[in-house]
Amino acid sequence: MKRLLTLTATAAVLASALMTSGCIMVNGADMSDEAAWHGNNAQPFDAARDDCDERTESRDAFRACMAEKGWTRS
Repeated sequence: MKRLLTLTATAAVLASALMTSGCIMVNGADMSDEAAWHGNNAQPFDAARDDCDERTESRDAFRACMAEKGWTRS
């Protein structure tokens, strides 16, 4: 019985760790999209992306806008 409780507790801890690992992504960002952007002392990603999306019409203008907010894409 004690062994069963230990296994159950271990499984619960592992399940919890796996569930919270998905919370690392920025809300609303596609993982492949977010992973391509790098920021150093940058504005929050979602706000920067949304603002630049509204203000620009071309891909180059969007990248320039994001760069002004501290984000570069590799």
